[in-house]
Amino acid sequence: QINMKNLFLLIGLFLSVNVFSQTKSTQTVTFSVKGNCEQCKERIENAADIKGVKVCTWEEKTQVATVVYSPDKVSPDQIKQAIAKAGHDVGDIKSTDVAYKKLPKCCQYRDNKCEDKK
Repeated sequence: QINMKNLFLLIGLFLSVNVFSQTKSTQTVTFSVKGNCEQCKERIENAADIKGVKVCTWEEKTQVATVVYSPDKVSPDQIKQAIAKAGHDVGDIKSTDVAYKKLPKCCQYRDNKCEDKK
């Protein structure tokens, strides 16, 4: 027979195991991602916002994106491809010329540095 004290103990144990397993199922990876400015930052972070990605932050100064993701839902290569599709080179994965040329002039990091910094 289960009394209320044991029931609460059982529920608490279940919740703590469930929370622990959720936090353990994410991984963090970093990529070198080329860009110039705040517009690039927004574009890169939005491009990485695909199923399985929890959060992506890109730092202009270091040219590095840090991504927290669920490996059972998405692979690092899929994340890189999504960013490259938005026009940004990711490590050894180059964006297509078509996607790159769609970037605003300020964001065309292969050709110049952003002159429109705010």
